[in-house]
Amino acid sequence: MLELIPMFMFLAVFAVLISGYSVALSLAGVALLFAIAGNFFGIFDIQDLGFIPGRLFGIITNQTLIAVPLFVLMGVVLEKTEIAGRLLRSLSALMGHLPGGLALAVIIVGMLMAASTGIVGATVVTMGLLSLPTMLEQRYDHRFATGTIAATGTLGQLIPPSIALVLLGDVMSNAYQRAQLEQGIFVPDTVSVGDLFAGALVPGLILVGLYLAYVMCTSSYWPSRAPRRELDQVKPSLRRLASDAFAPLLLIILVLGSILGGYATPTEAAGVGAAGSILLAWTSNRLDRRVIKEASQTTVNTTAMVFFIIIGASIFSLVFRGYGGDELVHSWFEHMPGGIWGAFSIVMLAIFLLGFVLDFIEITFLVVPIVGPILLGLGIDPIWLGVMIAVNLQTSFLTPPFGFALFYLRGVAPNSISTQDIYRGVVPYIGLQLLLIGMLVAWPNLATWLPELIKG
Repeated sequence: MLELIPMFMFLAVFAVLISGYSVALSLAGVALLFAIAGNFFGIFDIQDLGFIPGRLFGIITNQTLIAVPLFVLMGVVLEKTEIAGRLLRSLSALMGHLPGGLALAVIIVGMLMAASTGIVGATVVTMGLLSLPTMLEQRYDHRFATGTIAATGTLGQLIPPSIALVLLGDVMSNAYQRAQLEQGIFVPDTVSVGDLFAGALVPGLILVGLYLAYVMCTSSYWPSRAPRRELDQVKPSLRRLASDAFAPLLLIILVLGSILGGYATPTEAAGVGAAGSILLAWTSNRLDRRVIKEASQTTVNTTAMVFFIIIGASIFSLVFRGYGGDELVHSWFEHMPGGIWGAFSIVMLAIFLLGFVLDFIEITFLVVPIVGPILLGLGIDPIWLGVMIAVNLQTSFLTPPFGFALFYLRGVAPNSISTQDIYRGVVPYIGLQLLLIGMLVAWPNLATWLPELIKG
């Protein structure tokens, strides 16, 4: 019974979360209660808690995590200054005469938003507010419109440079080094956030291509779902389109290109992105006191939430390992039928289900540090595993009835759109994401080819 205490910790955390308490307080509070109770009954060494200050110091001095507030600031400034809105209006006017032209514009702008914000909620809400009224005014099918917006919003999980990949890359790097040390490799290979960016780039672009192909096919075969814009609409001039698209595209290319090219670390590139977004807003005469205040407040709130969860998850994992939780999970995987693929499938299923109740930050710092070293120790490529986790979470956030993206869109959608419309609209896109997962399983090089090419 004592060896099952780590599992009881997980159950206790879920019970507290369902009760409505915050994630960070739930993780740290449950861990400390189990530690105090274990010390009282003589089954836990309370001195293990002495490692907490060192862990906290390691978190706040982690150079990679400095990229989090910088990337958040970059995305918030681009959102608050309506740069994405102007780009969407220009592209929709340019492509509106094509079948599904507005939906195609939504996917393209959503891809750029995902690359700049990297946060599912921000992208879904922004795209919902910007594009959904226009799509409804143009008599788009409710299911087709909402499904396109919700699916596009989840691209923030996969398209680099995203906050999810920054956090996942840092955790995956630590898990990979730990797995090698446990195997007796004392000069371990390293995996960086930039490697994960490179690994996610090709699958992300493939998924965007699948989205675009689905929209074009659906609009061609069922034109009533995506009516064309009236022919008397004026197309934007090339100068206006270049003005709206060139600057944000250049900013994203500079940030991502500097990382993939090895010219800058993710943290340095994030600084360039944050400064570039502010300069871009200033040159477009959209940077005022209100924008600065709202962007600063959002950045501070988001960053505090992220680091608070990291601290809570760090305390939880410390107590979890103190009770022998990692050995328990490792023994389960060793006796699991199916070997490596059996263990991998169980972990993917667990992460998918956890995505219904936990955000990517909690899953990244609660689950991945526990199962990551075990899976990597079995010989799974760390970059491929990181990309698979990102795509898996992206699919989870889109799957009814608990997908986060669906809740975000429901919050900004008008009452004329039913929740059932949103649920049915995302089903084809879920199929496309499952197709991508199958492609990554069949051809792992889709995720590992570009990182290996960059490394030479």
